[in-house]
Amino acid sequence: MNPIDFLLWVAFPYAAMAVFVVGHIFRYRHDQFGWTSRSSQVYENRLLRWGSPMFHYGILMVLGGHVVGLLVPKEWLEFVGVSNEIYHIGATWLGSIAAVLTLAGLAILIYRRRLNTRVLLATTVMDKVMYALLGATLLFGTTATVLFQVLGAGYDYRGTISPWVRGLLSAQPDPALMSNVPFFFQLHVLSATLLFLLWPFTRLVHVFSAPIGYFVRPYIVYRSRDTHRGSGARKARRGWEKSVLPTSARDKDAARR
Repeated sequence: MNPIDFLLWVAFPYAAMAVFVVGHIFRYRHDQFGWTSRSSQVYENRLLRWGSPMFHYGILMVLGGHVVGLLVPKEWLEFVGVSNEIYHIGATWLGSIAAVLTLAGLAILIYRRRLNTRVLLATTVMDKVMYALLGATLLFGTTATVLFQVLGAGYDYRGTISPWVRGLLSAQPDPALMSNVPFFFQLHVLSATLLFLLWPFTRLVHVFSAPIGYFVRPYIVYRSRDTHRGSGARKARRGWEKSVLPTSARDKDAARR
């Protein structure tokens, strides 16, 4: 086995996996206040309103395509009727649309940080590293797709990169699968691996704090403390009790008036 292949395609990915898992656990336990996306919406909202949805919807499409392409064997897809030709047409064109959407959104977000002084001052060194590495990963992947899938004869990464990824996850790595992979695909994989290694130390940790509970939380009922305003414009519905201040609180409220 070539030592460089072992270093790049076995040691480095496993080191990134270990740092990814342990780093998130450590940061969650010791940096609760830093576990945030560090929103800068209060400083500027016009560009953010365009760039953020484009980037987030695009990256979700990209991640979905990678999950199917890397983790689902092509024999399984063929079993359910998705032929190799249909898969590559869908992956190439839908993937290209997702890549353009993601890159455009990321470009707007980066431009916004450079344009607005207050947003730039709120940008940390790790934010800059994260943006640069994320942009490089997307560019390498997009370049590989355009050169080989759109303009070229096509490259079946499901015969090399996909089984290599599944081999890593099943503790049966085979670095030989990556030795003859085209250069831009290799750059895409290596930059993505480095991104996972640095992930726990960036704002990307907020991915694991998506407000899913918001959709199932109970309603919050707001009521006025001013008795002369009543319960609002609408008549109170059956089953709702009026909010009444305790006696001591009413006396203090009356004294203030």
